[in-house]
Amino acid sequence: MHTNQLQLARALERPTRQAMLYREPTAQDFWNNNANLITKAWKEWENSEIDSSVFKLDSSLIDKNLREAVQQAWQNPSKEHLVKALLNEVSPDVFQFQFFNPDRLAVLRGYLEQVWNAQIPIRPPYGIVLNRRGAMLDSRSEGYLAAPSFQAFYNEMLNIYMRPISRLLFPEITGYDTQTFGFSIYYDPSTDASIRPHTDASSVTLNINLNLPGEEFTGSEVDFYHPYTGDIKSLTFTPGAAMLHRGNIAHAAKPITSGERTNFVLWLYGERGRLPLQGTPRLEIDPKQRWTNPNNPNDGYAPF
Repeated sequence: MHTNQLQLARALERPTRQAMLYREPTAQDFWNNNANLITKAWKEWENSEIDSSVFKLDSSLIDKNLREAVQQAWQNPSKEHLVKALLNEVSPDVFQFQFFNPDRLAVLRGYLEQVWNAQIPIRPPYGIVLNRRGAMLDSRSEGYLAAPSFQAFYNEMLNIYMRPISRLLFPEITGYDTQTFGFSIYYDPSTDASIRPHTDASSVTLNINLNLPGEEFTGSEVDFYHPYTGDIKSLTFTPGAAMLHRGNIAHAAKPITSGERTNFVLWLYGERGRLPLQGTPRLEIDPKQRWTNPNNPNDGYAPF
């Protein structure tokens, strides 16, 4: 009897939580040995079990004002000021803005619920969150979410939106933004409730909230530390809102005290993890350089 790839992937014996957390060789072997099978299983799952007319991942999920401003900047980079007008600097080198359309977030969240219930092995981010809603999103990460429509949407977020906006705000990261990384993260009071102060191994980090309107939580503010004074700015996410900041800005997630919070976290960095030196001066570059995408191949390097 013929057994399809989806059935085979679902039947795999997964590494234990502890083995993944401590990156034991058996866990690494599991992801390496089954990479091809799992990738094929995600494609088969999407073709056979996802209604693409209901769970359509496209630009309609993006906030209308942001989408239209970005479209104009791609067509004519001199109009990038329309994008910058939507970005609110709330702490030094920390910007807040609306990324997703809250009225359309149910489509993305519904798709992700199907992902969590797919029973295909998916690798959680090491040392950050080890529960059913923590997942690797980028193809350089073993056990990533390899569903084709999701990957197309994920790369659109990075290439059409995140990279040019990051270059607009932090032009010195140009050339240190050719590689990508991403994961989803989930907080609730009973499992993974907080993250201690840290910096990211990125040139720029984009943190996007996926909570639906009415899906309330308390706590879970993100603290950003002023790079010179140490003063703390506490920010709260609202549905579909994003925070964009340099990776070297120290930040922490306070404990969540009720409800749940789900986010995408996306990184840009240079080949093999290269980052701009601390204090690198801001470059004056032509807007046309910002609204382009590099041709560098995937270097296969994942920060974790």
